[in-house]
Amino acid sequence: MLVESPPEQRADTAPAHPSRRAPVRVLGLLLSAVILVLVALASIAIGAKDLSLQQVWHGLFEDSGTYGDAVVADRLARTVLGVLAGAALGLAGAVLQALTRNPLADPGLLGINAGASAAVVTAITFFGVTSLSGYVWFAFCGAAAVGALVWFLGGSRGATPVRLVLAGTAITAALFGYLQAVMILDEAALGRMRFWTVGSLSSASSSVIQQVLPFLLTGFVLALLLARPLNAMAMGDDTARALGAHLNRTRAVAMLAATLLCGAATAACGPIVFIGLMVPHVVRSFTGPDLRWILPYTAVLSPVLLLGADVTGRVLGRPAELQVGIVTAIIGGPVFISLVRRRRTAQL
Repeated sequence: MLVESPPEQRADTAPAHPSRRAPVRVLGLLLSAVILVLVALASIAIGAKDLSLQQVWHGLFEDSGTYGDAVVADRLARTVLGVLAGAALGLAGAVLQALTRNPLADPGLLGINAGASAAVVTAITFFGVTSLSGYVWFAFCGAAAVGALVWFLGGSRGATPVRLVLAGTAITAALFGYLQAVMILDEAALGRMRFWTVGSLSSASSSVIQQVLPFLLTGFVLALLLARPLNAMAMGDDTARALGAHLNRTRAVAMLAATLLCGAATAACGPIVFIGLMVPHVVRSFTGPDLRWILPYTAVLSPVLLLGADVTGRVLGRPAELQVGIVTAIIGGPVFISLVRRRRTAQL
């Protein structure tokens, strides 16, 4: 005969109601924001020449044109770009992981990084572009063109995650073949591309930020609006339709958001790896699969990783610096391998 547990015991062993987790998640998000502020301050204070908090404060709020104030202004632009690019890469990765239903997807999976890189090498080799402000528009247009091509080859109205990934993989392979051919034939292009492809925040300026900001803000809004429809699609296409989700429209908007975010960030900083792959994966391990929490957490914690890697590169490379793309690869590889090898890996 089955014996029913007392009500008190059932209450104790039952899982916590989702509504009870919300305050904890909000508190965690606020704590993450505080950590981001501290890392941003460290990004301004630490470099080839360290600055005190008093000097940072003076440069931010009482700028009088001194050398220290100029250093603060330069590092402020670098930090702002790091926050924007980090959030963009993280959100693009989270959206693409949800779109492809692959927890190991990243912005490079659909060829967006390859499109930006191919456009930059084309600008250098055939159009003689040498400035970062010139690279930005070519890189963004290349990313956008490849995003549209992947969507078209992936079936457009009948697009599925598998088709999109296959199309992105094929285009990436073709574009990297083109990149290698051009750089082998043109030594000048190889020299200029070597710096850009590493990924760096060192060329940050207010003009570059102003150029990419409209695209980043549009991508941020689209990505956050996708949380509910992508949650529905995670339960399967039939269930999503029953819940009122428009599958093709959601996939198209997700592709657009990822292209805007990854394209603008890559145009400004070069292709930086592991941010869009690792951060959403880590966030999912403690928030669960709900994108309403994954996306905000990712938008806050991705800049923490990017700025932290940038500060680490400046400290380790003194009096010069290690480019942030190198540091994220060195740190991200072993950390991500350890995460994947854990018994409980975050699932979509």
